[in-house]
Amino acid sequence: MKHALLFLLAASAACAQTYEQKIEAAMKRIDAVITKGPFQANWASLEKFQAPQWYADAKFGIFIHWGVYAVPGFSNEWYPRNMYRADDKSQVFQHHVATYGPQSKFGYKDFIPMFKAEKYDPAAWAELFRKAGAKFVMPVAEHHDGFQMYASDLSEWNAAQMGPKRDLVGDLAKQVRQQGLHFAASSHRAEHWWFYESGMTFDSDVKDPRYAGLYGPAQPKRLPGANSDNQPDEKFLKDWLARACELVDRYQPEVVWFDWWIEEPAFAPYLQKFAAYYYNRGAEWKKGVAINYKNKGFPEKTAVYDIERGKLDRLRPYLWQTDTSVGLKSWGWIEGEEFRSPDSLIDDLVDITSKNGVLLLNIGPRPDGVIPEQAQKLLLDIGKWLTVNGEAIYGTRPWKIFGEGPTEVLTGGFTDRKQKSFTGEDIRFTIKGKTIYAIALDWPGPSMLVKSIDPSIKVASVSLLGSKSKLKWQQTPEGLSLDLPSEKPGDYAYAFKIDTR
Repeated sequence: MKHALLFLLAASAACAQTYEQKIEAAMKRIDAVITKGPFQANWASLEKFQAPQWYADAKFGIFIHWGVYAVPGFSNEWYPRNMYRADDKSQVFQHHVATYGPQSKFGYKDFIPMFKAEKYDPAAWAELFRKAGAKFVMPVAEHHDGFQMYASDLSEWNAAQMGPKRDLVGDLAKQVRQQGLHFAASSHRAEHWWFYESGMTFDSDVKDPRYAGLYGPAQPKRLPGANSDNQPDEKFLKDWLARACELVDRYQPEVVWFDWWIEEPAFAPYLQKFAAYYYNRGAEWKKGVAINYKNKGFPEKTAVYDIERGKLDRLRPYLWQTDTSVGLKSWGWIEGEEFRSPDSLIDDLVDITSKNGVLLLNIGPRPDGVIPEQAQKLLLDIGKWLTVNGEAIYGTRPWKIFGEGPTEVLTGGFTDRKQKSFTGEDIRFTIKGKTIYAIALDWPGPSMLVKSIDPSIKVASVSLLGSKSKLKWQQTPEGLSLDLPSEKPGDYAYAFKIDTR
């Protein structure tokens, strides 16, 4: 009873604090954690970071773009920005006016009461993700729109106080962990500095000070005549840091993902503070944690590099990650989405794993909380494949080369639509102990030659995962020659288990 009373008193005191006092208290708390921990807020200290073993073993995670932007369900998850841009080529502005009325009468804030999440079942979500073979789950905690999907003390514009009136992130975190999966979270808050800038240029609700908590600061992304982006001020940066650390403290995510704009120079000292704080908190929890960054947001050794909708054409010595989506048009739910095939996604998973990477695959639930049926089927198809072939993926490490074959892979972001289809001659390698896995990205036919397994590698046995047939094989000067069974053991990629002496 005494402890409960103390908690209530502390909570009441926190509520009584002004926003400025909360930010100041957060800065003091952050500095205290950094001072006491093994990591300090400088890049040299942060280079002691090592990617957690669980993360390197996991290979496959689920990303979830779900927010108020699912209510209009039009164009993509940047609807809240583009609905205020009369020059937008995606026609969102015109669509909004025609469907909902002028932005002065119906702004983005007016979608919030329509975002009810009335069919949201986090237990069912978590079970689906486990059946898909994912090992970690990462919901978007706050997108560029500034609406937090979790209970926050720093803004009233959050799902616990508005819309669903439920801590959507917290509920999912609990269920994900009950399924034995790791929990992660993403913050896209950095881009909020300029996200609603166009709403300040005409008669819209963005200009109304009553809604500054959602829309503000609505600054220009680039000032007239400038050669670089308009840098955020100290108030915004402290708010960004406080929100990121609040997310860490509330939910103990084991990965925190940031979008690209954190690479702007003004963020650098705040990134160092966040990383030191988060890594020190991870040490307190005795959990391996990691930060994801794009482009040059962090120095290479201090966090885990992430590529959006793209891959690498080479093996990388440091763990890295691809984030891509089941949908080609949007990250959030929209009407008329174009979905990827399970074959292409499984090929991506294999290709990325062979190069020391992790696949973070996104889904976009509907505003009521239902995951689209086609997305569910895709996830279950991947899970079915992993049930048979998972030993060639989970817990493996890259071999001396990532693979062989004729198909060139484009490197870098936003290349998902440009990649060529793989053939049966395209083979990717992983290794676990003395076992090499050679994974053909299509069915090779009646025979197969693995050129990279030369006679210097002493092969003891070869089997095909999912097949009961005994393979005929021999080592030749040209490589490992295999006669394959007439019946394929499944669909998509095919994993050959090569035990060596």
